[in-house]
Amino acid sequence: MTATDPALTALASGWGALSLLHSRIEGHVERALQSGHDLSVREYSLLDVLSRQHDGEGGHLQMKQVADAVVLSQSATTRLVTRLEDRGLLSRYLCPTDRRGIYTNVSEAGLKLLAEARPTNDAALREALTEAARNPELASLVAAVEAVDAPAAAR
Repeated sequence: MTATDPALTALASGWGALSLLHSRIEGHVERALQSGHDLSVREYSLLDVLSRQHDGEGGHLQMKQVADAVVLSQSATTRLVTRLEDRGLLSRYLCPTDRRGIYTNVSEAGLKLLAEARPTNDAALREALTEAARNPELASLVAAVEAVDAPAAAR
């Protein structure tokens, strides 16, 4: 293959379009969450992931699982948890069955803020996708994103 190989050029172009779509969506949602709720996209994502935990078997996530879910390193996730804990939106406690483990729960204040921010997040996401779908280079990617949850929405 050469540097001008059409297959490589198409891959690079597709990757560039995906990166552009992600950047536009994240930027739009970030501005909406910041202005309306003083939350970043990462903070919102972390609260959302942690709010879905439960007390059943396997219901609490380890920090590595949380980091994977919010697409951050473990150290960045720990710093983010600390910031939200300092704001009173999260609390940490020792795992009752393994004293080495630390669990993180969303506080009542965190759940309230998440409930207030969810419609903003959803509306901003919809706006960003609608806008991106108008761009011919991004329309197929938007359709793919929308199709990912289509089976779940039909349930």
